[in-house]
Amino acid sequence: MPIFPRSARAAVVAVLTLLGACSAVPAAEPTATPTVAPPTTSSPAPPTSAATPSPSPTPHASGTALATLRTLPVKGRGARTGYDRDRFGAAWLDADRNGCDTRNDVLAAHLSDVQVKPGTRGCVVLSGVLADPYTGRSIAFARGAGNGVDVDHVVALSNAWVTGASSWELRKRAALANDPLNLLPVDASANRQKGDGDAATWLPPHKPSRCAYVARQVAVKAKYGLWVTRPEQKAVERVLAGCPGEPLPDDRTAAPVLVPLDLREPTAAPDGAVHFGSCADARAAGAAPVRRGDPGYGPHLDRDGDGSACE
Repeated sequence: MPIFPRSARAAVVAVLTLLGACSAVPAAEPTATPTVAPPTTSSPAPPTSAATPSPSPTPHASGTALATLRTLPVKGRGARTGYDRDRFGAAWLDADRNGCDTRNDVLAAHLSDVQVKPGTRGCVVLSGVLADPYTGRSIAFARGAGNGVDVDHVVALSNAWVTGASSWELRKRAALANDPLNLLPVDASANRQKGDGDAATWLPPHKPSRCAYVARQVAVKAKYGLWVTRPEQKAVERVLAGCPGEPLPDDRTAAPVLVPLDLREPTAAPDGAVHFGSCADARAAGAAPVRRGDPGYGPHLDRDGDGSACE
């Protein structure tokens, strides 16, 4: 080991002492973390409107009809016991609160050359031309009996009843019955041939419209949580095999359909007919105007005899 002179040793010791002092950096004091109070929540105020969203329909998924079909439950057909058109509410509601009932909204949306009744705020459709998707024909529509145009429930209400809707509350069934996604103006004769059939028992005779037709049925069933039977599933698959990229239709009511809080069904009168006692009752049920042939209609409500009461 080398021996340093005393003066050198003293210099080394001084340098080491100085280095030790420089390296001894005091630790930083911990920074206090501010305490943030959790956000306060308050219960929403109860609705004050006369209508609220219908319960539980879910906007359908985007994508192809074929992909959505494969997500639907497959079950057997339920019992038709207890089915009645009135179980889906009186027809037709003002389901989007625009001042017009759903039937007239649907006619106005699908007809061309539309003429409306003066003094009805543009609501009551008097005439127009329908490019009928079921037959491929052009049909002149004129308001009144025997006009040749029906507004079809694409998923028939009785079919909905036996594929899940029998367990719903009235307001959800009324939403399905008034949802524009499930409604099309069509040739009356073709609609009556269809009856309550599903895709396994009836398809539009105009073959070019079949892809869009079954895609709409799939969209409605997906939105409302209805199931399909095995024959129905296979029938839809056969149609979509020829158009595997067929998209789901545009759902203009992705927001829930609105139905009145006090919605109630018409009751049977002593004469056995089912009709409202007064226009006040029809309006309270959200059913005005009531048309000839609809649940709740009665001649005593139709002062001008034009087939549309409580306008």
